[in-house]
Amino acid sequence: MKNYKIMNVNGSVSIGIRYLVSAASMSLLVACGPVVDEEAVGVGNAASIIFKGSHIVTMDENNLAPEAVAVRDEKIIFVGSEEGVKNFQGPDTRLVELGDRALLPGFIDAHGHFSSMARAADLVDLSSPPVGVVEEIDDIVRLLRLSIENERIPAGQQVDGFGYDDSLLEEGRHPTRNDLDRASTEHPIVIRHVSGHLLAANSLALSSAGVTATTPDPAGGVVRRNPDGSPNGVMEETAMGLLPAGNGMTDERFAELRREALTLYASYGITTIQDSNLSLEYIDLMRKESAEQSYPIDLVAYAMGNGMTDDVLDGLSHEGTYSSGFRMGGVKFILDGSPQGRTAWMTEPYDEGPPGAAADYVAYPSYPPETYKQRIPKLIDRGMPVLVHVNGDAAIDLMLDGIDAIPKPLPDHRTVAIHAQLAREDQLDRIKALGVVPSYYAVHPFFWGDWHRLSFGEARASFISPIASTVEREIPFTIHNDSPIVPPDIMRLLSIAVNRETRSGYILGPDQRASVEQALYSVTRGAAYQYFEESRKGSIEVGKQADLVILASNPLRSDPALLADIDIEETFSRGRSVYSAPVD
Repeated sequence: MKNYKIMNVNGSVSIGIRYLVSAASMSLLVACGPVVDEEAVGVGNAASIIFKGSHIVTMDENNLAPEAVAVRDEKIIFVGSEEGVKNFQGPDTRLVELGDRALLPGFIDAHGHFSSMARAADLVDLSSPPVGVVEEIDDIVRLLRLSIENERIPAGQQVDGFGYDDSLLEEGRHPTRNDLDRASTEHPIVIRHVSGHLLAANSLALSSAGVTATTPDPAGGVVRRNPDGSPNGVMEETAMGLLPAGNGMTDERFAELRREALTLYASYGITTIQDSNLSLEYIDLMRKESAEQSYPIDLVAYAMGNGMTDDVLDGLSHEGTYSSGFRMGGVKFILDGSPQGRTAWMTEPYDEGPPGAAADYVAYPSYPPETYKQRIPKLIDRGMPVLVHVNGDAAIDLMLDGIDAIPKPLPDHRTVAIHAQLAREDQLDRIKALGVVPSYYAVHPFFWGDWHRLSFGEARASFISPIASTVEREIPFTIHNDSPIVPPDIMRLLSIAVNRETRSGYILGPDQRASVEQALYSVTRGAAYQYFEESRKGSIEVGKQADLVILASNPLRSDPALLADIDIEETFSRGRSVYSAPVD
């Protein structure tokens, strides 16, 4: 068992994190003595819940194999032996005998878009298998028509869809305005690519928005065009902003969908959710909404910095603690696009770029590099947590250059490199030196691994989400689904990080596979560290928040190929059950 101490850039220890580097190490684990909240002992201090079993995975290197855990109200008050926990059992204590089931810390969503996930429930689902049913452009047309007919959408009202994936369509291309005109010429139609970085629109949507042959490409975006210069309906990156954003969903319906989404996340074992790319007005709405009725699980919101003026950004503040299950966690920037959309900004040309791309195509930044470089030092100096969306290695260079220009020693800033898909070996060294936390979009090998082999070639594609090289360098890291791009299924996320099997069955970069222990770390202790919440979340320890999940079996003792099939049995947030699997 190897103990890595994560160092600040000035050499001081900020947190000790133990990676369990192999399944074989589990044979060495022994139960430590019980850990007890001394103030919790005494008459009338019975636990609200007691868990007993031989599959308690604490993610705490100091107490790896306890027999029991006791919870009172929102806190864990005991971790230790079955005999010792009897001191906390009262007449009203709920007793959970785990049997073959496993108890783990609640999973932490390291990056995603909660509100977009909620909104997507009312959009036309255009996803390909295994998420949806779309396999060709005719399927997209058919589903849009069905939605218009079944929902009796009046002429002139916009129809919105989400999730189409050109890399999986039989035609191997994006749907164009002409394709979408087959669904309707009386309704504006706007459908978003699965990456969230492109969209396609029909003729009525384009004309209603005033997008014509004379419309210039906006900075950081591209209007794809026909040979005569007219827009073909496909819009990249910031060009998406030329089209209206939504379908007129009422505030009341959106609030209802948010509540439903909280339960959906809990059903995947998630007890802390991220919502990013938000306006300050919307963040204030969520703050007020949670104050009126507390969110059952914690939600961290990040404001979108790209469009902010300097004075607004300079006046921005974040919240270190939750109020009614909500806090504003910081600010996010987007520096480039997506590899699956072939808009990730690279230093070396794509092997295969978008239609019509030149041989030297490397994509482009979606945010002015000099503006980012001016802003990141001030934010770090003020202690503002920052997320930076970077997929291509050119975007990662820009992110790191901005931080590297700050006088040393750097504070414990934990700026997060969101996605970091095409990171190079030398960039990992800089990431460690600068105290950056990479959050890998680790579902990519399955969902788009075969596509990346075409886009970037074998060497670059095989190094996406380089978890093994990250662990080797003793860098704290996380992994994520980036929902709603991919549903917030944590067990599938873990499985892909561990197995790295593509849709075709190819193992993409076998040397970068995570162990099960490392993958679990990334959605528990690692994610808590990313959020500056390691003192209260991420492991089953006395005094920490009682965020817990019961799995149908122990992932550390299961076949790694079957990780995605392990069911979530029950989820607890702040000591309360917030999800229980239906009984057959």
